[in-house]
Amino acid sequence: MTTPTVESFTRQSLDEGFDEVLVREWPADLVLDTHTHPFSVSAYVERGEYWLTIGDQVKHLQAGDSFRLARDIAHAERYGAQGATVWVARAH
Repeated sequence: MTTPTVESFTRQSLDEGFDEVLVREWPADLVLDTHTHPFSVSAYVERGEYWLTIGDQVKHLQAGDSFRLARDIAHAERYGAQGATVWVARAH
């Protein structure tokens, strides 16, 4: 599997209908309590790790992992000791 670049992630995301791409830098040990977003997300973890909690399911995401999250889905986030860099495509 080829490791994506932020440029290839952006191109693919825009081709898939996402309308915004951000590079998010999350600090070490940050905890975001349960919340929702008014947009769908496609994301790629470029550096670090974090835990995404949806209901009673916890996903441990590390560098190289990707995930999708539909709009208005309640979730919580907890970032690891090194923080994380996450490429995030949004569809408003």
